[in-house]
Amino acid sequence: MPTTAAGNGNGNGIPAWTVGDLTIRRVDEVPLPPQTGPWLLPGATPEVVGQVPWLRPEFADEQSVLRLASHSFAVEVNGLRVLVDTGIGNGKQRANPAWDNLDSDYLTRLTAAGFATETVDLVVLTHLHTDHVGWNTRAQEGSWVPTFPNARYLTTRTEWDYWAGADMDEARRQMFRDSVHPIRDAGLLDLVDVPGEGTEIAPGVRLLPTPGHTPGQVAVELRSHGESALITGDCIHHPVQLAHPGLGSCVDIDPAGAARTRQHILSTLSGTRTLLLGSHFPPPTAGRVIPERDTYRLAPTAPDSPCSSN
Repeated sequence: MPTTAAGNGNGNGIPAWTVGDLTIRRVDEVPLPPQTGPWLLPGATPEVVGQVPWLRPEFADEQSVLRLASHSFAVEVNGLRVLVDTGIGNGKQRANPAWDNLDSDYLTRLTAAGFATETVDLVVLTHLHTDHVGWNTRAQEGSWVPTFPNARYLTTRTEWDYWAGADMDEARRQMFRDSVHPIRDAGLLDLVDVPGEGTEIAPGVRLLPTPGHTPGQVAVELRSHGESALITGDCIHHPVQLAHPGLGSCVDIDPAGAARTRQHILSTLSGTRTLLLGSHFPPPTAGRVIPERDTYRLAPTAPDSPCSSN
């Protein structure tokens, strides 16, 4: 049976945040089931989560089980229409039962956000994990074809080289066959080198290296008129990691490196006006990093308003 995603609760409205002249839209794919948190972040036990009261009710339920979600972010920067990550995708065979043969209305919401597939110029893949590349492609006449035919798809050379040499299991090989290799074969995939200080891929759009979860993962920094935002990728999966920066994911390739990256990101953002947008944070999804004793908390920032297509 297909898994059908729930609606985003805003009708055709798309949650959006203003940063300078930019409007950053969250394009929902699907809420992730409750069992995701204990699997993904096994150290985030109910006892640990229960000691962080500011997580409830938005980021954890009354049983102290984490809430997580799958979504993309869409933004137009100086005329360049950018999509950051592409979620799980529809109709794909996946080992994770919650992702297998998904049937969501993601593309309808993307269009409602004003980003019809043919209008997207650039797709930034923060890393090459299954739940970040799925809508790279869609089914057409028995084949997987690029969903965004006029876009360049971008990931880091480090990320590509790592997976090219990795001994992957069949589930991951399947993901590359249906969601990554078709965009390469269509000549749409670009690899970028990202030095330690980051690299600007377009005016106002910078990739920052965030290794650990995967070797070549990046976060995406957006800047406009002195204001800034940072889209996390998976260097921070959930706000509980602000209170416990050492708390890692079961799928971190380098857990110690991931923890160092997370601590660096949080210490850099702490007390600043930079808006943090979590790639798996449930609504309200965004906020500012506030110092709290020797760790941090997230001060949520609600969307400015639901946006609809122009």
